[in-house]
Amino acid sequence: MKRMKLAFLFVLLVSFASTAQEVTGTVYDDQNVPLPGASVQVKGTTTGTITDFDGNYSINANQGDILVFSYVGFNTKEATVTGSKLDVTLQAGLELENVVVVGSRNANRTATDTPVPVDVLDVTELTQSTPQVTVTEILNYAAPSFTSNPQSISDGTDHIAPASLRGLGPDQVLVLINGKRRHKTGLVNVNGTFGRGSVGTDMTTIPSNSISRIEILRDGAAAQYGSDAIAGVINIVLKKNVNELQVDVNTGANFTSEHGPSKKVDGEKVNLGLNYGLPIGKDGGFINFTGNFNYRGSTNRMQEWEGSIFNSYNSIERVAAEDNYDLSLLLDDDLTDIFQYASTAGIALNGNETKEELQGILSEDVTESELLARGLQRSDFNMQVGQSQVRGAQFFANLSIPLDENLELYGFGGLSFKNGKAAGFYRLPSESRAYSPAYMNGFLPEINSNIVDKSAAFGIRGMLGDWNVDFSNSYGKNKFTYFVTNSNNASLGNSTPFEADSGGFNYSENTTNFDMNRFFEDTMAGLNIAFGAEYRVENYAIVAGEEASYTQYNTLGKPHDPTDPNSIVPTDFFGNSRPGGIQVFPGFKPDNEVDAFRNTIAGYFDIETDITESILLSGAIRYENFSDFGGTLNYKLATRIKVTENFNLRGGGQTGFRAPSLHQIHYSSTSTLFVDGVPNEVGVFPNTSRVARLLGIEPLKEETSIGATAGFTARVPSANLKFTLDGYLINIDDRVILTGQFGDNGNAELANLFQQANATQAAFFANSVDTQTKGLDFVVDHKANISDNVSLTNTLAFTFSETSVEKVKIPKAIADAGLRDTYFDPTSRIYLESAVPTTKGNLSHNIKVGDKWNFFLRNGYFGEVREATNEDDPTIDYTFGAKVITDLSVGYNISNNTRFTLGANNLLDVYPDKNDPAFRSDGRFIYSRRSVQFGTNGRYVFGRLTFKIK
Repeated sequence: MKRMKLAFLFVLLVSFASTAQEVTGTVYDDQNVPLPGASVQVKGTTTGTITDFDGNYSINANQGDILVFSYVGFNTKEATVTGSKLDVTLQAGLELENVVVVGSRNANRTATDTPVPVDVLDVTELTQSTPQVTVTEILNYAAPSFTSNPQSISDGTDHIAPASLRGLGPDQVLVLINGKRRHKTGLVNVNGTFGRGSVGTDMTTIPSNSISRIEILRDGAAAQYGSDAIAGVINIVLKKNVNELQVDVNTGANFTSEHGPSKKVDGEKVNLGLNYGLPIGKDGGFINFTGNFNYRGSTNRMQEWEGSIFNSYNSIERVAAEDNYDLSLLLDDDLTDIFQYASTAGIALNGNETKEELQGILSEDVTESELLARGLQRSDFNMQVGQSQVRGAQFFANLSIPLDENLELYGFGGLSFKNGKAAGFYRLPSESRAYSPAYMNGFLPEINSNIVDKSAAFGIRGMLGDWNVDFSNSYGKNKFTYFVTNSNNASLGNSTPFEADSGGFNYSENTTNFDMNRFFEDTMAGLNIAFGAEYRVENYAIVAGEEASYTQYNTLGKPHDPTDPNSIVPTDFFGNSRPGGIQVFPGFKPDNEVDAFRNTIAGYFDIETDITESILLSGAIRYENFSDFGGTLNYKLATRIKVTENFNLRGGGQTGFRAPSLHQIHYSSTSTLFVDGVPNEVGVFPNTSRVARLLGIEPLKEETSIGATAGFTARVPSANLKFTLDGYLINIDDRVILTGQFGDNGNAELANLFQQANATQAAFFANSVDTQTKGLDFVVDHKANISDNVSLTNTLAFTFSETSVEKVKIPKAIADAGLRDTYFDPTSRIYLESAVPTTKGNLSHNIKVGDKWNFFLRNGYFGEVREATNEDDPTIDYTFGAKVITDLSVGYNISNNTRFTLGANNLLDVYPDKNDPAFRSDGRFIYSRRSVQFGTNGRYVFGRLTFKIK
């Protein structure tokens, strides 16, 4: 009997031990500050919770269960339940297995458990180890699906490089900061580069040392986040560090075999960054500040101008100038001075020639003899073909103030200043646009940009009963103005200014959001419901430049009036009209000015449920209505099936849209565009204009998309390996393009329409192209401890994509005039299909030896691109082959708080394939300026010193 009682007592104790109990505790960071929002999960189950504002948690778990604690920016930690109380401390660092903000509104969802692909990049670590400094540089090398490269000879695009996901347009990716929509730039790309006709987001205005991590959702998400999220979403998460001042000093330059003749070392970079945080209260509140100051020098890869420079008339100018003669007098109809100085210049004339005869005689090319006479070289007439010079400063802040246990006030924002200097085509002394009495040897005009970007977001979030509530307002504005220097308005002759304010544009957004969500732990294996609303106001404005920046003047120095027979445009000696406006970037005219507004209202519903512990299903629906073109309804469905503990299948499908930007609707300008090196004056008319309607250009409407993804994630714990493989398909209809410039082409009907519109040539923004993009993303992540003192991290990531134009829609009158290939020319097709690498990847290795040494090696693969041109000569190879770019750095921890890193980007000084002679434009472009694989800066060597004061 006694034995039976003991046996019964043993069984009772075992049963009691196996019964789940409430486990409570607090999660701290490595500075002993409670961590609100940390994820706590029972390993091997879907049971989980998050910590409250004081870092406290409560969860049901059995004795012996393993709890997994994770928080973004900290390494994941596992702890075994041995009682009812369990406190843990997380160490700073970044693990892939952390809660992500983007792609799911479930606060417990981790990156590998999401039903769609999400990349998480530890920017804190990348800025310590890699050569890249700015956000776009870091992403271009670390995330294969992302592309952004500096452009050259492309006006404003020299200063804000287009950035994209999966090779789609820069305006088809949505950028968030701390989960809130980021405003776009004031610049619309109208020159000959990838992204022509689009409006992107300038991520270089966000200092990288203010960022904790970047999440990249590689899937359409318009049903969750609204317009623009066709290719995906990039979410930038700001730092929360406190009680620590971190100072980063970077400097470096390009040491390359392909340097220009004027400088052997160029592209100098200097960057000083400071980050400091202060705690607010005792409940995890903080304010984190970042200041960043940077300089980027220009690069030039042009070697020598190979074309004509001087004619015989320029020789007469030279000898007249040596005699201190007023060169403007050579332009009048009195030819006495011409005959006088022609003799001195060694030009044989009989003195009886008419001006028309002299024009033929004096147009002879005498470049070589004149170079010798002036003591000049061909390279003195080079352009600047490379990255522009940029000086900048950024300030950012991130704030959180707990008001009580369930309520938090938060905010973030920044201010950025950027001054850029780029150059255009060299204006040669033999050209009518170069007023040679002012510039004897011609001139290289400079485009100076002044870019001011400011943003602020504030909100309050907390608990309302069992619901999480977030109410916020964010504002952002980007202002972009041009100031041209070292130039002339040739039509003003001796009165020409050498610089002018060409005006500019600005764009702003104000977005108000209200969001609610709740997690139902006991419904199925977990159910998360979210819904909310958004109201946004947008404003786009064009500001005119000063009169001399855009006006063509007559011989009396008054603005030229084509309807006045007495208004005569000045000409050069050869009878060529002097163009008006400041050379390189004629200013915006008062007629171009616009101040356009629109508003948007949206509502969404989002549901995500673990039907079982193995099956996740999520869905979202969103309606959005725009005041200028109407409404759109979009949806998304996605699933993840946990086949085993370490293998997941995932996939989804969605519809999407992108609203035409206010820039695309209202932009207008007259500027010099270059097509295969030939300058053309063209008017870009607004889509809303009478000209557009007469020519059959319809009002802009939204782009629409249908997309799908499918793939798997896998882990091999014994080998510390993680795999993800995802395929995708995106069909986009009615993509907005900037058409080619076209006239009437001799067609009577079109000529009549142009005449009605008082226009001769025109370009427009129009919904004209349907495309299909398909591809595959592959990521392998590996970690290993080689010994007690040596750890190794390896990542292999590749993306394979292909975009094809499926349909082109052209107004009937334009098509009937035989202008199909002008309206949407082969160059525009190449910009969409193959002007950036469609295959891109990297293999990186990071070795840490003890607590002192760090070695980083990365090989980046940039696939082939095709030259963007209208030419189609079977004897010319238009393809630039794939290249591998090697980055290497070595870091040494001088102390616990001081680190020095030395390294190089493009260590082996690799360049793209050289241009075919047909596209070199007389030596200007040795490498393509339209289809940029990875840039043409060559080897960049850098040093970085980082120290912390705690």
